[in-house]
Amino acid sequence: MSTIKCNPGQEGNKTAVCQSSGQWKITVDTCILTIIKDLFSQSQVGDQQIYQTSSVQQNQGDIATSPATISAIADILNTVANVSTHLNETLMQNVLNITDVIIGDNSSQSWAFLNANVSNNASSTFLGSMETFSTKLVGEFVINNTKQILLNTTTMNNSFMANLNSSVMIDIPNSKVTNTSITIITFSSLNNVMPARNSTNVFNATSNGTVTDSVINADVVLVKINATIHNVTLSYVKLNNSMTMNSHCVFWNFSAFNNRGAWDFEGCKLVSDKNNTVTCNCNHLTSFSILMSTDIPSSIPSSMREALDIITYVGVGISLLSLVICLIIEGCVWKAITTNITAFMHHVSIVNTALSLLIADICFIIGAFIAKAAESVPVVPCTTATFFMHFFYLALFFWMLVSGLQLFYATVVVFSTMAKSTMLAISFSLGYGCPLIIAAITVAVTAPGHGYIKSDYACWLNWNETKALLALVIPALTIVLINILIVIVVLFKMLRRGVGDTAQRNERHMLMVIARCVAVLTPLFGLTWSLGVGTMIAPTNRGIHIAFAFFNSLQGFFILVFGTLINSKQAQATVERKNTLQRNQGSSSENLYSSVLLNCKFC
Repeated sequence: MSTIKCNPGQEGNKTAVCQSSGQWKITVDTCILTIIKDLFSQSQVGDQQIYQTSSVQQNQGDIATSPATISAIADILNTVANVSTHLNETLMQNVLNITDVIIGDNSSQSWAFLNANVSNNASSTFLGSMETFSTKLVGEFVINNTKQILLNTTTMNNSFMANLNSSVMIDIPNSKVTNTSITIITFSSLNNVMPARNSTNVFNATSNGTVTDSVINADVVLVKINATIHNVTLSYVKLNNSMTMNSHCVFWNFSAFNNRGAWDFEGCKLVSDKNNTVTCNCNHLTSFSILMSTDIPSSIPSSMREALDIITYVGVGISLLSLVICLIIEGCVWKAITTNITAFMHHVSIVNTALSLLIADICFIIGAFIAKAAESVPVVPCTTATFFMHFFYLALFFWMLVSGLQLFYATVVVFSTMAKSTMLAISFSLGYGCPLIIAAITVAVTAPGHGYIKSDYACWLNWNETKALLALVIPALTIVLINILIVIVVLFKMLRRGVGDTAQRNERHMLMVIARCVAVLTPLFGLTWSLGVGTMIAPTNRGIHIAFAFFNSLQGFFILVFGTLINSKQAQATVERKNTLQRNQGSSSENLYSSVLLNCKFC
């Protein structure tokens, strides 16, 4: 650790720590321009010399690179704003001239240093002072001669619409507010000043004060009116056109994080995101902007996203075809393969597993069509598609759990028999009842707060705001763990005493089929949804995205191969059924598909 003095004309000191890389990192910087420190002292006793901007204008470069000086100016602005009673155009021009100095691009590192300091609240203090100034303006005027700020104060009668510097459009329709002053201040570079943290982030001293993958990607617009407004629409032109996903309409909530402030979604919703323009609608007025994701757009280019779409849709097509074939095979040879209760219950599970995934995949295609057909995600149709996807994906896993429990019951509980009707009732209650309860609770808890589905680009469970996706991930991975434990216990029992001691030949064969089915499908499904969790934890990893798209889209194919074709008796019954049909039709040839099934003797 080392402490050095400030440059000439400044007071305070700097403290730096030597990092493991051998580079020095400044941890404390109290260097403040002496002239600004004197100005700060004067402001504390009511002297409003801040309106004389010459000292600030003459030291622009030194001010922008000094965090302590910027923090002092923010405090000065806040003090003056609170003690001022009325501001005319001249005085407000001076305020904006000073503001223009501390929000430029060359000040971004100073603001980042301040925002990373838990004890410093300069950015929120600064924005709060601007809101206070806006409530004390006298007269109607426009100030547009600063580099990064546009101010317009005028009178509003019922409705108001304006194009602010060609970067923001504001529309307040039919407010029933007449002859009332409205002030709008547009900041084109406040992304240098305000941290990108939102009210759902966890605060720490990294990434501008929070763990966040977002940036401010539009001008910040401050709107003040002495009336209550319930409907305001703002359209923003994006600052960075390469960011195309995860737009969020936000306002600055001064009370978040123990009054440190953060961007909040409450009362604002995304209307559309099209042609590099984001449209938002809010039910209140304050300081607005948009937050956008930095990870996925920058790390996964559009060509990669198109490739992922192709993998997904081709895979889902193969999955749907495989599931239809699976159900046809099961229907054709049902009587021949369900000769005992163990086989009967196993094939009931396979049929319902395949049926659940088939319906879930169909809902996925419908949801994708709904999301792409509209400029923004339509809430009601998308909520409906998401609910059924959630329900049937859960049913897929719960029917896999039913298969595991059937295996456990048939292998471990060998001296007890249960009626077929009882087993069916338990299986259907577990296979469809539990998913229905989980899906219903999820939509009931998250939908009222608009947190059930994603707000952009897809009909699927929300992750960023409410973590609704956990209502699928947690049950799915829990079932995977349970089934793995069941397979371990069953294999231990079989190896210890021999299956022949407890089961007849047909049942012994079926137990081996169920064991292999559960042992193979459970890890595959578990791997698939573990990769899904990986895409949330590491959204920049292209390999995880590709692997998840591949395994997720081919789940139906896995069910066909490891749930149906793995059973040699079922394959043989299918061939015999086919031969019978051909003999009835006078045909002596056997088609290629029958030959393939006959050779699929995995056990």
